[in-house]
Order: sequence, then structure tokens, then C-alpha cells
Amino acid sequence: MDVILSALADPARWRLVRLLAERPRSVGVLAQLAQARQPQTTKHLQTLERAGVVTSQRSGQRHIYALRSDPLRDLAAALGQLADTADQAAGPRATFDRYGLTLQAERLAADESGWADGRSFRFSRQLPGRPELVWRHLTEPALLARWWTPEDLRVSELAFEARPGAPIIHEYRDAEDADGSDPVAGRAEGVVDEVSPGERLTYRLAPLLPDGRRAFTAHVEYDLRPSGAGTVLDVDLRIADSTVESADFIAGIEIGFGQSLDKLAATLAADSHDNLDANGLEHDTNPRSTE
Repeated sequence: MDVILSALADPARWRLVRLLAERPRSVGVLAQLAQARQPQTTKHLQTLERAGVVTSQRSGQRHIYALRSDPLRDLAAALGQLADTADQAAGPRATFDRYGLTLQAERLAADESGWADGRSFRFSRQLPGRPELVWRHLTEPALLARWWTPEDLRVSELAFEARPGAPIIHEYRDAEDADGSDPVAGRAEGVVDEVSPGERLTYRLAPLLPDGRRAFTAHVEYDLRPSGAGTVLDVDLRIADSTVESADFIAGIEIGFGQSLDKLAATLAADSHDNLDANGLEHDTNPRSTE
């Protein structure tokens, strides 16, 4: 496939392919129609033939070339599959486009400091597992690191302790950035405010701008309550101290935080499944590791 793409990438060769799509033609006629020199045209046709795009045969003194349709159909099918993958409903590209629309709106609204102060984002999730298990995933760094980023990102540095006044550091990178050579995707610093184990957790967290200044302060409240065999988690995030430059961060809150909570739900569901013994009884394996 790479050979075909390379062969078709040259504009002169692409013109020859279009001419051959109409009917087989000789080198001389192709050179005339393409308004090119015959030796140059011959070289282009040889490249296309090596790539399998055209075939040739001699007829007397003439060298006739014809287009092979199968490789083009295979290429078209491969390109179509790529397009279908990119356009899949609710896929990464859809999220990218959704964020782009929100980003434009937020940038237009960010006309002065304090422009987003008082804005709230609310989330609610029905989670598997009792409140004490959910609490551990909210507060233990090894468990917190498993879900506390949007999709396609990973926690690269994390400091969190469920104690009033404890500092918070939350840094994350692209999940595929194995060696750390790509710029940090985001970093935030804050402090824990209120801790009621299994019931309520509040903290302040400020994303940092590239120059180290705080973009805004997020006042985050988690409230947990038992619901059957699971837990209802309600989250309230309120904006304060917003700068003009905070628009890019605020535009991603609804999508990013929502994805993080979905990862939390998936993590708890996977752990609940893994913690069932052969008799279907739940047992606590108390996982402590992270990537």
C-alpha cells in the first residue's frame, strides 16, 4: 500500500493514471496529452508499473500501457475503512470536534478576568461497589491514578492524601508518550479542604498555564451515598479566579471530567468482577499498584 501511495503522490504520475483510466494508451500519446517529454513519461510509467498500478505490453514499435483497477479498488477500500474509523459515532474524532466547538465558544466569552467565576459543572454516577470502596478509589494515589484523567491520557505525577490541608499535584501526559518526550498535557496543583471518609471530600485544584500561573481555581465537591449494592457519586465543580487564558481548560471540563468518571465506573466494575471468588462471593484484594 505504501508503494502505491508513493507512486500516486506525484502530480505528473497522477495525470497519467487519469489518462489511462479513460483507455489504454501508448507512451508517445501519453507524453503528448500530458504535455511532457517522452523519456520522463516513460520513467513515470515504469514507477507506476513497479507499484502494480499499471500494466504494459508491446505492439509492434509501440509500448502500450493500461490501468489496473484492482490495486486502486483496494486502496479505496483501505481509505474508506480509515474514514469510517475516524467518523465512528461517539469516537475520539467526535470528541475532538465537540471540544473544538466548545473551545471556540469559551474563547469568545473569555474577555476579561473573572469571566467564568461562579460557573458550575455537575456530574452524577451510579457506581458499583460500596461507598468505602469508592472512597479508596477517590483518595488512594495508586487507585486514583487509574482513572483520574480523560481518555487517551495517563497520570505521570500524583500527590494526594485524604487530609485537610494536604497538597495536591496532578500531572498527566498522552497515554502513548512512553518516554516523556512529548510536552506535558496538563498539570494542576491544589489543596484538600474537607474529608469525611466514605461520605464527602472537597478540594481546590488549579490547572497551571504554560508560564506557571494558575488558569483558574476549581472547587470540587464529592458526595457519596449508598444505593443498593453500589454507590451514587455526585460531583460539583465550581469555577473561581478565572483568567482570560483559562478558556482552553474550561472548555474541556464537561468532556474531560465526564470521561474520567466513566473510567472510574469501568475500573470499579472490573475490580468487582475480579474480586469474585469461585462461589460468586466478593472478597477484597486491596490493590495498591498503578502503572
